[in-house]
Amino acid sequence: MLVLKDGQITIWEQILPKEVQVLSEELQKVDKILDDLRFFKPYLERFNTKMGRPTVKVETYIRMMYLKYRYQLGYETLVKEVSDSISWRKFCRIDLDKTVPHSTTLIKLSKKYGPELIEELNRLLLEKARDQKLIRGRKLRIDTTVVESNIHHPTDARLLQDSIKVITRTVKKIKETGAAIRTKFHDRNRSVKKRVLNISKVARRRTGEAVKEIDKITSKIISVAETVIEEAAVVLKNAYHKLWRDGEKASRSTKQLVEKLAEQLQVAQIIIDQSKQVVSGNRTIPDRIVSIHDTDARPIKKGKPKNPTEFGYKVLIQETEDNVITGYEVYRGNPSDDTLLSDSIEKHQELFGKAPWGIAADRGFGTKDNEDLCMQKGIKRVSLPKKGKLSNKQKTKERQPAFRRLQNWRAGIEARISLLKRKYGLGRSLSRGYQGTKTWVGGGIFAYNLQKIASMI
Repeated sequence: MLVLKDGQITIWEQILPKEVQVLSEELQKVDKILDDLRFFKPYLERFNTKMGRPTVKVETYIRMMYLKYRYQLGYETLVKEVSDSISWRKFCRIDLDKTVPHSTTLIKLSKKYGPELIEELNRLLLEKARDQKLIRGRKLRIDTTVVESNIHHPTDARLLQDSIKVITRTVKKIKETGAAIRTKFHDRNRSVKKRVLNISKVARRRTGEAVKEIDKITSKIISVAETVIEEAAVVLKNAYHKLWRDGEKASRSTKQLVEKLAEQLQVAQIIIDQSKQVVSGNRTIPDRIVSIHDTDARPIKKGKPKNPTEFGYKVLIQETEDNVITGYEVYRGNPSDDTLLSDSIEKHQELFGKAPWGIAADRGFGTKDNEDLCMQKGIKRVSLPKKGKLSNKQKTKERQPAFRRLQNWRAGIEARISLLKRKYGLGRSLSRGYQGTKTWVGGGIFAYNLQKIASMI
């Protein structure tokens, strides 16, 4: 049952001294913004049910998520800090005689509500700021970055080792539930671990012979992985048969484990196939899987000297002259920057009802088609540097004061991205998968926008 808020005044508010209950200036302003009933609308549209146990109050959940992303707290740490702080309890609307929602409850709610609801909250916040004329949207700057997945550096041997490890662990859990007990399955984690450690020793030589030896060891790990998959497939078949025999009496946990094993076997087979290609000499594989735990993450090259290849998701961020982020998008893989401009302009038009007066982006967005699109939308000033060798006409254009002023202003979004990564968790997503990363990115941007708009009031 959905619960939005609780407006009752408790005895603690009357007994405790006023000084203890005072919120910081930032939290007072954020609290005032979140009191707007429009932020309850997405929850009412999607989850308004009268059956079942009462949920965590929506106003409490939103405020706790703000604190989580604002101060980069884990769920358990968040619960502990809110429990120990009277002012944070008051901000989250949790009475002193009530328990703070458990960390696992907050995790389940975050998965249940999903990234679409976070996007809706961001949109409602921006509409509120627009209606109060805190943001005007006369200028727009755009850039892309990478939000890394929480995975180790993916080598073929390590990916194979991870596949064998998770499959072995899942098979053991299935057997513990009483399914496929008599089916033979051998734990090969120890032998694979020795081979992976041997690769790290060989790799120190940094010679052509070392590469060949690494490929030989990887081939042995591939054969072990194929044997593990064959044995696990028999376990899966017998586990399915056990579920069929049990019928309606079948354990729910066993069903979940069987479905999990089926997915792991599919991913492991893909990893084996791509490892075989690498050993055979094909080092460039499109749409390559880099983690068995986060199968949507991809290798992305952004041309950074320190970190040439990052593993995760590409994120587009657009910002107005008020330093408020008015749009974001998370992409699988590495789509070309010059294909992303039209969607950003459309989002800006939906929010403000018109195209921006000026737009600025880096060289990745600079194409003739994008310039023509901006002109068609009625954008007066366009600052999109061209790629490649410039003609004399283009050089003259890019030296104009108006063009350079917009480019100098565009550089500010680099600082914004750095701030989001350092202070709002966009450097690395601790949520797995594409949907989890979208929720993570949306939560960080919502916290940033809330804090920024609160400072403008």
